[in-house]
Amino acid sequence: MPATNFEQRLRGRLSTLGAQGLTRSLHAPEGIDLSSNDYLGLATHPLLRQRMAEAVAREGCGSTGSRLLRGEREAFSALEQRFAAFKSSEKSLYFSSGYLANLAVLATLPEAGDVIFSDERNHASLIDGARLSRARRVIFPHRDTAALARMLQQESGAGQKFIVTESLFSMDGDFAPLPELAELCRAHEAILIVDEAHAVGIYGRRGSGLLEAAGIGTAVSINTAGKALGVAGAFVAGPGWVVDYLIQRARTFIFSTAAPPPVAAALDAALTVVEGEPWRRQQLFARAAYLRSRILAAGLTVAPEVSQIIPIVLGANERAVAAASTLRSEGFDVRAIRPPSVPAGSARLRLSINVNLSESTLNRFAAALTRAVGESLACSAASS
Repeated sequence: MPATNFEQRLRGRLSTLGAQGLTRSLHAPEGIDLSSNDYLGLATHPLLRQRMAEAVAREGCGSTGSRLLRGEREAFSALEQRFAAFKSSEKSLYFSSGYLANLAVLATLPEAGDVIFSDERNHASLIDGARLSRARRVIFPHRDTAALARMLQQESGAGQKFIVTESLFSMDGDFAPLPELAELCRAHEAILIVDEAHAVGIYGRRGSGLLEAAGIGTAVSINTAGKALGVAGAFVAGPGWVVDYLIQRARTFIFSTAAPPPVAAALDAALTVVEGEPWRRQQLFARAAYLRSRILAAGLTVAPEVSQIIPIVLGANERAVAAASTLRSEGFDVRAIRPPSVPAGSARLRLSINVNLSESTLNRFAAALTRAVGESLACSAASS
């Protein structure tokens, strides 16, 4: 292809990304997993493997069309009923990815004249969904309910108000103040939309998420199935009339090929494991607490939260990349997280704990992390 102005534009931007330490590359899994979202170890669970293999033999690999064409299967509708009961919601609707589910909810439910109040640390798919809607967007400071209350009070329009948040923030590992947000929704007749991507399967008495833990039953939730549930896709759960409307109007549902039918079988098995093996959640919490204690004992700074996501904020992009590289060389798969995934100047290692990590492995990792952080600081000083 001959060089064009367009090619030069893209090459120039790639060069700028490289100079800023923001170039990304693809790396297959290597070493001990401290970066994936397979918190409960379900991606390789024998029951999920068995159920999916049986479904492949029975139904084949592809769905052949959207759910409204020939892609519907009894397994999908049965799974949606089971998941709705799991979430204590009237109905749920399954999407092929969490991104599609978030786009569907935020680009379909809010309309022109409405207002979306969104936490400033919300995930990209929530941000993009809000951008696709015709509603006005108001960004409130992270977890700041006092500021949000003032913003809601100042809003005099007649349109519907929506408050949008993650329940467990994916890059910071901290929790949304869900009870306070629910109270603000009641006071201002707003709709609460909660992304439970990193909480479903883990929190609450039954493991259905942080909405359950907070005792909140009147919200629209997006529940990713490719993280703790170990498979793929996402469920939107909430009032029946919300799900019914999404089936009729959500473009990412109507115009997307349905997920492979065997995925439904694997997800049904995942719910069985979550409900029948609560020790996985308990062990996850214990492992996360143990690693935090080892990191603190090594003299490193770690946030006071207690989730399975532990950010080690290093600041400079180059420091995060260098530290991740050092850890990979020592056999630990940790990835550097840089802008735009996190705010500028807050590049970090995002440590993600799973139940398959032993205390002895975490001891070795804490020692390697201490060395990697120290070497990244020396490397950064030498290059400045």
